This record gives sequence, C-alpha cells and structure tokens, in this order.
Amino acid sequence: MEFVPDDPSAEAGLAALADLLAGPPLPAARGLLGCRLHAGGVTVRITEVEAYAGSGGDPASHAHRGRTPRNAVMFGPAGHAYVYFTYGMHWCVNVVTGVEGEASAVLLRAGEVVDGLATARERRPAIRRDVDLARGPARLCSALGIDRAAYGAYLLGDGPVGLRPPARPVPPERVVAGPRVGVTGAHDLPWRFWLDGDPTVSAYRRHVPRIRP
Repeated sequence: MEFVPDDPSAEAGLAALADLLAGPPLPAARGLLGCRLHAGGVTVRITEVEAYAGSGGDPASHAHRGRTPRNAVMFGPAGHAYVYFTYGMHWCVNVVTGVEGEASAVLLRAGEVVDGLATARERRPAIRRDVDLARGPARLCSALGIDRAAYGAYLLGDGPVGLRPPARPVPPERVVAGPRVGVTGAHDLPWRFWLDGDPTVSAYRRHVPRIRP
C-alpha cells in the first residue's frame, strides 16, 4: 500500500506502524510481516523477519559490544534503515526499533516481489523462480537494489526507500516463530518470524562453528 499524504486511512496506518517500531523488537518484528518495502523501482511484501535486542542483552546483535561507526544508526531513533555488508559480498537491511539509545533492530530476511518484477529479474538473472528473487536477506537487498546508500534512511518518509503497512492485517495464526538463522550467540531464541506456508520464506540453517585444526 503506497502512502498518500491526503489519504487519512493511509496516514493512520503509517502512524500506527511508527508506534509499533518505537516499541520492543519482538512485537515490531511480528508487525513487519506483510508490510511492503520499496526501493529501486521494486516493491517487496515482507514474509520473514528476525529480531535483535539492544546492546548488552543479545550476543547475536551487532550492538552487543556497544556503539561503533558501523552500528550507530541502530541506537535510534526507530524507523531508520540499518544496512550492513557481510561475507565481503552481500548487503542486508534492518529496520531500527525500540527506544532511542537501546539499539534494537529487525532484520528483513525474505519477501515476495509484488511490483517491479521485471527489474528484480534483471538484478537477479541467475534466479529461475520468482519466489526465490527475495528469498533470503541478501537476495532481498539485491532485488531491491539496496546498498550502503540506504544506510540511515528514514523508512516511513517519502524518500527513495520506504516501508508501508500491509493493505490488511496479517492473521495471528499465520505467524510462526522459530530460532534465528546462522548466528553464533543465542541461536535457539525463537526470534525469527515468518508467514506459515509462504514459498518465499528462506530455508533454516543452524549455525555450525568451524573446527580449526
């Protein structure tokens, strides 16, 4: 649902989303399911997310050891994009949540391309199935053309990268929770949420520590 400033219902929905993001990361993560993220001429409906708590309380969080130039935006205010580079090749995008200063965020793990399909296919030419275009956090960013330039962007405004509430609420019974993917700390916390049965949800892979000789 695209935000139209003079549409009272759209404005109310955006305000409700802002209030949700300003709260704890777990309810915010659940509430982000079904939301739409647009960037680079593509819109994705979010189908899988992963919550990360504030500094000191979550060993898997990038802010666990405190503020750094890389994670500074995580410390708030809520509603901004935390974009980071991983494995030397992939971008991932998070939505900052919670009270300013507490550094919580929700990783957007997967989604369905609902607009700009041709553009997403051009960005992911090796992907054969449309359900795989944004299936995983790196693929999601690639399909949307999100990179470092989106770091710190306010997602609820009218900028080039935007987040909008779903056209209709997601039924609670459709939301499933389970352990986070590929993290070294607190990996068994059920802080990953996804839409049950949605084919765009990424595969679960538990982190396996490397054994060095």
